[in-house]
Amino acid sequence: MLRDFLIGALVFPALVILWVVVENIARKFALKHPELGPPRDPGGCGGCCGAGGKKSCHARIHEEPPIAPRPRPTPKS
Repeated sequence: MLRDFLIGALVFPALVILWVVVENIARKFALKHPELGPPRDPGGCGGCCGAGGKKSCHARIHEEPPIAPRPRPTPKS
């Protein structure tokens, strides 16, 4: 039983830290390569803001007009 507790206490925080590291790497990659378009925003009204998808959260986040993606350059032949 103690073994299961220790596994849970070590594995779950490690996975969260790994998730944050991967998001930072992806963000830095997107900043270095603007030709691939703007990075995707993983946030939204999924419940992380505390409103749980209610209108107040939705209206506050989505008031700004969406950013149009940049056209990708055509390969030169």
